[in-house]
Amino acid sequence: MNNIQSPVTTRLCAGSFALLTLSVLAAPAAGQSQVVRVPVTGTVEMGLAPFIERVIEEAEAAGVAAVVLDIETQGGRVDAALRITSAVSRSRVPVYAFVNMYAYSAGAMIALSTERVLMREGAVMGAATPVDGSGTKASEKMVSAMRAQMRAMSEARGLDPAVAEAMVDEELAIPGVVERGKLLTLTTREAVDLGYATSVADWDGVLAALELPSTDVTEATVNWAERIVRFFTNPVIAPFLLSLGFLGLLVEVKTAGFGLAGAAGLISLALFFGAHLLVGLAGAEDIILVGVGVVLVLVEILVVPGFGIFGIAGIAALLGGLFMAQIGSLPTRADLVQAGSVLLAAMVLVSMTAWSLLRHLPGSWRLRRSGVILGESTDRDEGYTSAEVRSELVGSVGVAITDLRPAGVGLFGDERVDVVSESEWIEEGTHIRILSAEGYRHVVRASKSGQAADRD
Repeated sequence: MNNIQSPVTTRLCAGSFALLTLSVLAAPAAGQSQVVRVPVTGTVEMGLAPFIERVIEEAEAAGVAAVVLDIETQGGRVDAALRITSAVSRSRVPVYAFVNMYAYSAGAMIALSTERVLMREGAVMGAATPVDGSGTKASEKMVSAMRAQMRAMSEARGLDPAVAEAMVDEELAIPGVVERGKLLTLTTREAVDLGYATSVADWDGVLAALELPSTDVTEATVNWAERIVRFFTNPVIAPFLLSLGFLGLLVEVKTAGFGLAGAAGLISLALFFGAHLLVGLAGAEDIILVGVGVVLVLVEILVVPGFGIFGIAGIAALLGGLFMAQIGSLPTRADLVQAGSVLLAAMVLVSMTAWSLLRHLPGSWRLRRSGVILGESTDRDEGYTSAEVRSELVGSVGVAITDLRPAGVGLFGDERVDVVSESEWIEEGTHIRILSAEGYRHVVRASKSGQAADRD
């Protein structure tokens, strides 16, 4: 199931996590620069979208003359590119694209969404067919959606839409441009001839072409909050967040009250979902599904005996919600594999850590002495005795008022004392003498004379 969400839903489900970082993500740009240069390099991933959205918002607030996307990318996620193109189309500040050597796939889509494309001599743009992680062409549904998007953007600029569609679908042929069966990728000269771009020599040429030769230029950079969000959505870090979250909650279920383990678990899960919400991978439905899964598992553990339908349904909902929270609205096969790998790694970490804790922690003398864990036996050195030691009773002679087989009750003066025979069974009415007192355990032996000084 695709994780498609509206901007309103995204804002609502981001909740308090978004509010905590809003002041950082929406900090005003330094100075009143007339041109903001935004690097679009490397892979187009979900962390890039909120960065560009923030830069455009700051540019609008500062009233700059233009935003220029400095593009050098081989592509990336289609859903990230769509989010960026949406931000560009809504911008009240002119946004231009500078293709600095190459703009493939998602990079070409981003470039064509701007008001004007400027290409360095020797640059290329195109090859926008969506593919999965193995390089195989994506489904016809995704290809059709991207072809329509490219057509709409080219029509909005008054360009030949067939050229943009040919970048997505190799089945389209354009006489004199590309033949059927070959995907279109334009060089700078070809793009200029087709009216798709303006040729420039370098960055100064970009400013000259935009008639802004004497303006100040500000380089947009990723702030610390965006770095943190990207860090927590990293597929290497995400399994540790999930593992710590569930281990903390498991420990909390097994202990009384609410303590450090539960707080650490909730914070870890909040960081996981908050980061994925901010980059647009997770949605409200994913969090609801995870919440339902947790409730069903707790019902299975605390209410319903054994393991049955509630436990199975809860685990399925929990894993399903966590999986969907990582794949976004237009996942490729690589995205699905990555999300599955994160879940598998988290489950392995939780299982191994839980097994290690259950095996080794009960034997920790430090935890026993601190009272966190109760041992199977205790002694005086650990500060605990089961009953007061009655050392004054040692040597006392009394009468067994029950048969001692081997435990029973003896009468010493007017006091009834629980006793246990040293070895043989002792009949009721026999005189007995206390040999030792060990807390509640008083060891006795039959006394022949019935005197305290008797020695057998």
